[in-house]
Amino acid sequence: MRILIISDVHANYTALMAVLADAGQVDETWCLGDLVGYGPDPNAVVEEIREIPNLTCIMGNHDIAVTGKMSFDTFNGDARTSLTHHEKVLTASNMDFLRSLPTKLVMRAEATLAHGSPRDPLWEYILNALSARLNFDQFDTPLCFVGHSHVQCMFELNQTTDRINVSQTTPNEALKLNPKLILNPGSVGQPRDRDPRAAYAICNFAERTWTPYRVEYNIAEVQKRIREFGLPEKHAVRIAEGW
Repeated sequence: MRILIISDVHANYTALMAVLADAGQVDETWCLGDLVGYGPDPNAVVEEIREIPNLTCIMGNHDIAVTGKMSFDTFNGDARTSLTHHEKVLTASNMDFLRSLPTKLVMRAEATLAHGSPRDPLWEYILNALSARLNFDQFDTPLCFVGHSHVQCMFELNQTTDRINVSQTTPNEALKLNPKLILNPGSVGQPRDRDPRAAYAICNFAERTWTPYRVEYNIAEVQKRIREFGLPEKHAVRIAEGW
């Protein structure tokens, strides 16, 4: 069974469509949150994701903020500007969809799904061995899939040596699904690992593999819309540079 794993689309419809086309036919899609924030196309992104068959989608911190359940003051100034714009333009039905998303951990097959981390599903970043170690005891499944950091990476707990191995995964290189792992598919709409290509992963439980992928998309087109809507220039610049 091929499962498409995506996260942090951040209102980047062009990147989302490139990922869906590149991934091809899948049996299920698991989205790890942050459909909105930063980008120019919140309605188009939410509407597209709503129509994906066999979808499991959880809420991210930008999603909960735009629905009024987290203060915009939690975010930096540029992020607040985008969220304020998205709050104004999101349709009622798209806002209702975002409100319907779960904010707690979701278990699917052998994996625990979280936007941030098992300890704090909405906000904590897993960025290093220490933050990973603090989270390995917080889920009972062999695997945990997270987003939030916008970095395509893997954290592995060696249960024999009790050591944490941290690595940035390589696109198109399949990893074996051995317990215990925390895996991040990277960001569709705003990667921050110095590779501006849209990121996603394919999980195949039958073959016991996790394969990260990157796909190019028309970044200039998205930058143009960011500027047309008067959104922060930083958000236009960074998607071209992957930071």
